[in-house]
Amino acid sequence: MAPQTRPSPNTVVAVLASGGIVVSLMQTIIIPLIPQLPRLLDASAADAAWAVTATLLAAAVATPTMGRLGDMYGKRRMLLISLGLLVAGSVLAALSDSLGPMVVARAMQGLASGVIPLGISIMRDELPAERLGSATALMSASLGVGGALGLPLAALLAETVDWHVLFWTAGAFGAVCAVLVYTVVPESPVRSGGRFDLPGSIGLSAALVCLLLAISKGSDWGWTSGTTTGLFAAAAVVLAVWGWWELRAPRPLVDLRTSVRRQVLLTNVASAVFGFSMFAMSLVLPQLLQLPTGTGYGLGQGMVAVGLVLAPSGLVMIAVAPLSARVSAARGPKTTLILGMLVVAAGYALNLVLMSEIWHLVVVSMVIGGGIGFAYGAMPALVMAAVPVSETAAANSLNTLMRSIGTSVSSAVAGALLAGVTTSFGGVDLPAEHGFRLIMVIGAGAALVAAAVAGLLPSRRPTRPADPEPAVLAGTGHQTR
Repeated sequence: MAPQTRPSPNTVVAVLASGGIVVSLMQTIIIPLIPQLPRLLDASAADAAWAVTATLLAAAVATPTMGRLGDMYGKRRMLLISLGLLVAGSVLAALSDSLGPMVVARAMQGLASGVIPLGISIMRDELPAERLGSATALMSASLGVGGALGLPLAALLAETVDWHVLFWTAGAFGAVCAVLVYTVVPESPVRSGGRFDLPGSIGLSAALVCLLLAISKGSDWGWTSGTTTGLFAAAAVVLAVWGWWELRAPRPLVDLRTSVRRQVLLTNVASAVFGFSMFAMSLVLPQLLQLPTGTGYGLGQGMVAVGLVLAPSGLVMIAVAPLSARVSAARGPKTTLILGMLVVAAGYALNLVLMSEIWHLVVVSMVIGGGIGFAYGAMPALVMAAVPVSETAAANSLNTLMRSIGTSVSSAVAGALLAGVTTSFGGVDLPAEHGFRLIMVIGAGAALVAAAVAGLLPSRRPTRPADPEPAVLAGTGHQTR
């Protein structure tokens, strides 16, 4: 049932943003445990890596599916289901001591990834126009905020208490968010109705699993191995068949005709390229901090210090969210998006000359975090301005998915580069300094390419198009435009 009294916009925004932050914690909560996973789960290093890969694959499957279900049957309902899966997965992980249950638990946590696009879509339906810009900027930025702020907490808990406490804590946060959503967030009356496109969901899920599995495991299996090339080929074939089906389905999972509109298409392409750029910070800065000082470029710090260095970037993302909304209101979200991407490129360029002291990396992470906050705030505004209100959640979910795909590709490329550009230290091959510099240059270049793509967006802010088919106000039978 929906809340009995109408909550204030500030309360709705705070609850939804908190949910986004908690969900993004799932991406970082396991990072301090990765070196210990083989021992903790009594598995090989290759098998233990599935505890990370499972979350990535489940998130890719859940994001577009939950978005479409939210448009059809209620965004708040799907939000609660997503948080329920997060809590159940966290509890299962907290009770796990072997690989099988942990992989299942991490997959369940990944299925909650639709919370952020669903939250943005609820905001579009519920908030007054003057609040929407800053609210969606904060909600979109919560993906980075949770990761940045969660890492020091996860590292501290991993070093001081039993590792299961990490997942009990995540489950508790998720349960609190679910209760707050249930009691505070109203159910949107805007629904598209219709029958869910099950074949489309299965097809897209299969294609994404093949693609991301090949990307994430290609370095282990070999990029030219039969398994890797076969998965890439399967992804291409399934995507082609899926596209054919979606163009003919009466209620497609993803409306491809809407998705190829100039503003939507270019925003999604820019998001994917920007997602590629962003991962460089998450890969380079932690390794520079943790490598031995004897290498001449490592800073010899522990995981808690890594978290504390990256945490300010999350605070900066929160701080720039309202500023991002003001720039978008004054100059349009296109300007905000380009500005954010240029700031990220500048942050990587700064890292080329500031990488020898801890405070250098704090400054770099804050600059990059500010750019991410600007860009993340603009993306949903651009998407929502170009799609019907009945397709808001699905369109936001697709944009989130494009960012995730870009990040996954970046992870594979950067990992391959660092594995191939090494130096010997104490008889062990470690990533070389010029390998890190190369990744920074690539990250800056990707951010500039994303800005160039964003520059092709329409300069004027288009009016919201009419729904091709009127959405239905739930429980009334009345139509709305």
